[in-house]
Amino acid sequence: MAAVDVEHLTVRYGDLVAVDDISFTAEAGKVTIVLGPNGAGKTSTIEVCEGYRRPNSGTVRVLGFHPGTQQRQLSKRMGVMLQESGIYPSSRVNETVRHYAALYDNGVDAAALVDAVGLGERSTSTWRQLSGGERQRLSLALALACKPEVVFLDEPTAGIDINGRDAVRAIVRGLADDGCAVLIATHELDEAERLADRVVIIDHGTLIADGTLADLRKGHDEIRFRSDPDLDLRALAETGIIASKVGADEYVIDAPPHPRLMAQLGEWLAAAGHPLHDLRAGGQRLEDVFRRLTGGESS
Repeated sequence: MAAVDVEHLTVRYGDLVAVDDISFTAEAGKVTIVLGPNGAGKTSTIEVCEGYRRPNSGTVRVLGFHPGTQQRQLSKRMGVMLQESGIYPSSRVNETVRHYAALYDNGVDAAALVDAVGLGERSTSTWRQLSGGERQRLSLALALACKPEVVFLDEPTAGIDINGRDAVRAIVRGLADDGCAVLIATHELDEAERLADRVVIIDHGTLIADGTLADLRKGHDEIRFRSDPDLDLRALAETGIIASKVGADEYVIDAPPHPRLMAQLGEWLAAAGHPLHDLRAGGQRLEDVFRRLTGGESS
C-alpha cells in the first residue's frame, strides 16, 4: 500500500477549479516531488493530504487514514512543514523544538535535531531574531519532531543559502533512506532534479506528468556543449546539425548522442576555429522537460 494515495482529487474555490481530478501515489522510502508553477494547485493538493483542507470530490489516504477525519491516528506519524509556521515570535529555538518533541514523545533528541538542521549556534535565539532561511530550518525541525513515517514539506529550501540547502537535502535523503515517505511541493526545478525519486507535475490544476526522472526524459535525448558565443548556426545547419543557443556560450542539439554526430560537430568547430567545451549528452534536463510539458516557466 502506498504511504500517500490521492484518487480523483478535486478542489474548488468558488468557480475556480484549483485541483482538477488528479491521482497519484507516494511510496515509503521515496522522495516524491509535486512540481508546478505558482498557482498550479500543488499547495492545495498538499493541504488536503495534510488534512488542512477538505476536497470537493475524490479521496486521499495517508498511511491508510483519511487525513481530514482521522487526524488523531496520524498526528504522531505524520510531519508537516508549512510555508507559514505560526510560531510565537518570542519562542526560542531550543525550547520550541523540545516542546514539540515532548508532545509527540517518539524518542526524538531535540538538541540533536536542532544541530541537524544547522541551528545549534542559534538555539537560544527567538523566532523573531531568526533570518528567513533560519526560520525555514526551524520549521523543518518541527516537522521532524514526531519522527515521521510520512512528511509533507512545502518549499523546504526557500530563502535558505547554498550551504543550508545542502544540509536540508541531506536530511531529506536520509529520511527517505530510513523508510519515510517524503512528499515535497515546490516550483524549484533544481530541487526536484537533485532530490526526486518520482516527479508529479501539476499545471493549471491538472496532472500532466507522473513518473521517475528517467521516465520523463525518455525519448528526449540531447547534446549540450559550450563554445564561442558567436557560432554561425546557419553554417552549422548546412552540415545537417541543428543547434540552438540556450546561453551566452551554451548550445543544445535536440538529437540522440550518436558518435558520428558528435565527431562531426567536433570537426566543424575545429575547422571554423572554435573551441569545444563541456560536451554533455543524454536525457533532457528537468527544466527542458518541464518547458516541453507545460509550454511555460517554472515560476
